[in-house]
Amino acid sequence: MLRTNTCGELRKEHLGEVVTLCGWVQRLRDKGGMVWIDLRDRYGITQLVFEEGVTDKKIIEESKKAGREDVISITGEVVKRVASNDKLQTGEIEVRVSELQYLNRAKLPPFLIDDETDGGEELRMKYRYLDLRRNPVRKSIEFRNKLMQQTRSYLSGQDFIEVETPVLIKSTPEGARDFVVPSRMNPGEFYALPQSPQTFKQLLMVSGFDRYFQLVKCFRDEDLRADRQPEFTQIDCEMSFVERQDVLDMFEGLVRNLFKGLLGLEIEKFPVMSYDDAMKNYGSDKPDVRFDMKFTELNDLVQGKGFNVFDQAELVVGIKATGCGDYTRKQLDELTDFVRRPQVGAKGMVYLKCNADGTFKSSVDKFYSPAQLQDWANAFDGQAGDLILILAGEHASTRNALNVLRLHMGDQLDLRKKDVFKPLWIVDFPLLEWDEESQRYHAMHHPFTSPNPDDMEMLNSDPGSVRANAYDMVINGVEIGGGSIRIHDRKLQEQMFKALGFSESEAEAQFGFLMEAFQFGAPPHGGIAFGLDRLCAVFSGQESIRDFIAFPKNTSGRDVMINSPSPISAQQLNELSIQTNLK
Repeated sequence: MLRTNTCGELRKEHLGEVVTLCGWVQRLRDKGGMVWIDLRDRYGITQLVFEEGVTDKKIIEESKKAGREDVISITGEVVKRVASNDKLQTGEIEVRVSELQYLNRAKLPPFLIDDETDGGEELRMKYRYLDLRRNPVRKSIEFRNKLMQQTRSYLSGQDFIEVETPVLIKSTPEGARDFVVPSRMNPGEFYALPQSPQTFKQLLMVSGFDRYFQLVKCFRDEDLRADRQPEFTQIDCEMSFVERQDVLDMFEGLVRNLFKGLLGLEIEKFPVMSYDDAMKNYGSDKPDVRFDMKFTELNDLVQGKGFNVFDQAELVVGIKATGCGDYTRKQLDELTDFVRRPQVGAKGMVYLKCNADGTFKSSVDKFYSPAQLQDWANAFDGQAGDLILILAGEHASTRNALNVLRLHMGDQLDLRKKDVFKPLWIVDFPLLEWDEESQRYHAMHHPFTSPNPDDMEMLNSDPGSVRANAYDMVINGVEIGGGSIRIHDRKLQEQMFKALGFSESEAEAQFGFLMEAFQFGAPPHGGIAFGLDRLCAVFSGQESIRDFIAFPKNTSGRDVMINSPSPISAQQLNELSIQTNLK
């Protein structure tokens, strides 16, 4: 080893020891007769001191040549620091240098390698290997490692076995777009990169591996945002001989164990909420329940009074912002402009102020009497000083817009605290959803999800009303995992494919291998998959998953560091039997 210690481990108990350290120059302070260098590695920072009359003059002169990010090796004695620095773990000591060697000189970095950097996101992604030297990014990668290790430990302790599944698989028409890989040995045919190991983990259940898990890389060719990447990692799990509650108990246990081990938090048992209640009360299947502000429907109270916006709406619904009755006209106009943004989609907003004197002020006063406005307030349990915000329109879009407004108000009122965690389960999703463009049903989760046992009879007669035997785990308004009890019977799986509009030949061509396996003794089974990157971000109170991925892509799906994706040569295209007109 080139070093005896790291830059983060020396303490006052090491005083008098001669040590060798290696690392990067964080900063240099030259006071003429005294030179200090902060030496940094992954473990921390140690201050080096070069002192006239004590340190060899040549070494002092060499130290003054040090530039930011130069890689150096030093040997010296650990001494007590004159003025301790309680912000550093090594702040009580420094190393008086007797030997200095430059291992590698560095160009001036394109941005400051510090907690607060001057580099923009695109620049830092181009030089990601430099960005990874910064404490916030390094700590995120270290946190990810701890979460992975604790996950493996917990699941292994519950008799799960980690099995790797193939990366080159068969493309399927359901779900997001596949990334495809041409086969040179099979001209005109393609592999797909897995969106998940779904069929393979079900086949492992047929094989008798009754508890499987994998920390697996998955790929989806879809539009990107802060919490999406074209390649991402799942904690993928499956169990045999289980019902829904067994799966909920097992993986609630996993996440509670992660909270305890990583954050030192004891989390109570997760509440369970139906999909219908989530949509009715929060307008979202991943509600943030750190704060209340539930939806209240007003159709019966407000329609038929001559206000056309309400009279013509499918749904009139609102939320109560406690203590916001003193909002100014400017603040209310800003909220109206907010809901009118294309990303939100509302045409306008109606408000009701509950004044301190017991009166009410609304933007639609002329259509409603004071007594009617009192009825509105009563519906929300409105008290003096409260503000009620109301949207109207088509059912789905209005609920969605009010959900966005609710979250916005939660941010405005500081109700979405990053150090507060409120997990819950969402259950009883619709099994299928109708797609107007293709004029057929699509699986809301995937085509291997079992119907709720109580709704099995409706799969042929009324497929749109069937609930799925599925579940999502939501933490602070973010879906961090989802799964279901699977179909394990060939006849039911064929029935499901029929409801999805598959012909018998299409179902056989795509999934015949799975249906055949079901005929050889498939056990009842179910599972779940967690987004590892997203789980890290939620636990750390961050919105973006990028800092938890060593080398992420940008929002265009590009790796600007290595310039990927990139064209390939005509010779490679020819070997793959691919013709293109692109220049």
